[in-house]
Amino acid sequence: MSNLQFFKACIANEFQATKSILDAMPNDQLSYRPHPVNRSAREIAEHIMAHVYDMDIILREKICDERMTYPFQHAAEAAEQLEMLWERMKKSADMCTEERWEREPVELLVNGKSFVTLPCSQMMWFFFFDLRSEEHTSE
Repeated sequence: MSNLQFFKACIANEFQATKSILDAMPNDQLSYRPHPVNRSAREIAEHIMAHVYDMDIILREKICDERMTYPFQHAAEAAEQLEMLWERMKKSADMCTEERWEREPVELLVNGKSFVTLPCSQMMWFFFFDLRSEEHTSE
């Protein structure tokens, strides 16, 4: 199994867990913070969704200007939007070649400024593990 195939298996397994977190968010608790220094439930959801959006860009483009949030109106919309974003990202992963995955660099911009340039695979794993840490923060 190649690294790309393993990544695809990981994101397939991760989707339901991630979506179940958003499905479980009550609308009246979106501003909940376990502590004043923590992000709210809404902010965590917006960040997770933004990462999935960015992962799709990373798989298709040479430059990704990181999107910090992906706003939504209510919790049910967040779960629906996540599913749409995830499906788009999975399609891009299916279209990604082993050559692109292993060798082609992707530049990550933060607020329009260069942050890091990594091969597509390394950038995707970077985002994947950050996404996982957000999920565990929200549990």
